Amino acid sequence: MADARLTTSSFLVLGIIDKLGEASAYDVKVEAGRTVAPFWSVPHAQVYAQCDRLLAAGLLAQVRQESGRGRRVLALTDRGRRALRDWLADPEFVPVEARERGILKLWFGARPDEIAPVQLAEHRRTLDTYEELADSVGELLTPGQREALEFGIRYERMMAEFWDWVRRRDERAPDR
Repeated sequence: MADARLTTSSFLVLGIIDKLGEASAYDVKVEAGRTVAPFWSVPHAQVYAQCDRLLAAGLLAQVRQESGRGRRVLALTDRGRRALRDWLADPEFVPVEARERGILKLWFGARPDEIAPVQLAEHRRTLDTYEELADSVGELLTPGQREALEFGIRYERMMAEFWDWVRRRDERAPDR
């Protein structure tokens, strides 16, 4: 396959396999869930499809493991490494696509007194988790991983502040 159109999900797969050295599609799925899922989720089926596409495009090579079930293990080819390196060096700006279900519900008329407390509690819980992670392993992360974690912390703080603001809608309403 010549010059396959690569998506962010393609680069997610390339990046994880690069970090792991070699991996099965299942390994990529698990590692994505363990690491990047808080800020970039990818459906499991898409991981498998991307692995097949990247293999067909010559960006990944496969070897069958001799032991066990003979599962397919993938590794980056030189072309795959170059594609990943070029993508990492590209400063292109792509606007964020916010996909917050609670915001969509507000848009369509959800009651803030019902939705805001739950959203606020969940964002605070996630913020606590990220802050604990930063305290416990922050110094072990690469600079880029630490910056991504910092993004998560700042995002969750902002979302908690937002939902607290929504929760206090009645306090903001002008006197009638």
